[in-house]
Amino acid sequence: MLTKLSSGDFPPNPLEKEGYRLEFHDEFDRPTLDTQKWLPYYLPHWSSRECSAPNYTLEHSNLVLQITQNQQPWCPEFDGPVRCSSIQTGTFSGPVGSKVGQHLFNKALVVKEEQANVQTYTPQYGYFELRAKGLNTSANLAALWMIGYEDLPERSGEIAVFELVGNRSGAEKSGVRYGVHPWGDSTLRDEFYEDYFAIDTTRYHIYGVEWTPSHIDHFIDNVKIKTIYQSPHYPMQFMLGIYELPFEDGWAGAYDPTDPYPKNFVIDYFRGYQPNDGYKA
Repeated sequence: MLTKLSSGDFPPNPLEKEGYRLEFHDEFDRPTLDTQKWLPYYLPHWSSRECSAPNYTLEHSNLVLQITQNQQPWCPEFDGPVRCSSIQTGTFSGPVGSKVGQHLFNKALVVKEEQANVQTYTPQYGYFELRAKGLNTSANLAALWMIGYEDLPERSGEIAVFELVGNRSGAEKSGVRYGVHPWGDSTLRDEFYEDYFAIDTTRYHIYGVEWTPSHIDHFIDNVKIKTIYQSPHYPMQFMLGIYELPFEDGWAGAYDPTDPYPKNFVIDYFRGYQPNDGYKA
C-alpha cells in the first residue's frame, strides 16, 4: 500500500522549529554559493578540484545543481563515465599517493590531489531537512547523503537521507531510497530501503532525518516514514549532489541519450537543528 503524502508542491517549513535551535542553514538566496558553508567539489582528493567542480546556478532563491551535455566524468580512472555535480560540508584526506581519504568507494583509489582538511559543518546527531525537487530523466540520481568525516578509517558510515532516481518518479507515485551503509564501520549493518510514496518527486518536497545516539528517523513532508535502529557515533558531513550514470542498465536506470540537458536538481533550502535539551545517550 502506498504511503499517502501531500500532492503537488509541499510548502516550506518555518525557519524556527519548536524545541530545537537552528545551528546551520542555507536558503540559497545569495548571488553566489556560500563557500564558508559548502565546498564546491565532490571528493576532490580522489580526482582534482578542477575535475570534480560542479555545474550549478543560483536563481529565485534556489540552488540548481546540473548535469550538462558536455560535462566530463568526475573521476574516470576509478568511477568510469559517471558525471556528478555535488557540494559538501567537509573534506579529509592524506598525502598524494596514499589511500587515506573519505568514501573509499573503490579499493584501487589513491589520493591524486592533496587537499586542506576542512569542516564547515560536521555535526554529531541532530535534525536535518532539505526542501527540493528531483527529476524524471533516465540514469540520473539526486541525493543528500551524510558520510563520516573519516579522520579515523572506521568513522566511515553513511546515512542516505534520500536518493531520488529519475526513472522512479511519476505523477501519482515515486520511489525514494534511503537508509544506512556501513562502508568501513563494523558497528553498522547495511540497511537500505526503496519505498514508493503517493508523491511526485519532481515537485517540491521536504526530506528529513533525526539522527540520535540510538536510532535514525526518516521523514517526508514532516511525516515519519521509517525508524532505523542503529546509529553512527562520530561527526558526519553532508554530500548534496546530482549524478548521471550513463550505463545500459545502471543503478539509476538505463541511459537515454535523447533526454534533454541540462539535468536539474533544484534545492530550496537546507537546515540543521539541535534539540534544546540535547539527546540522551
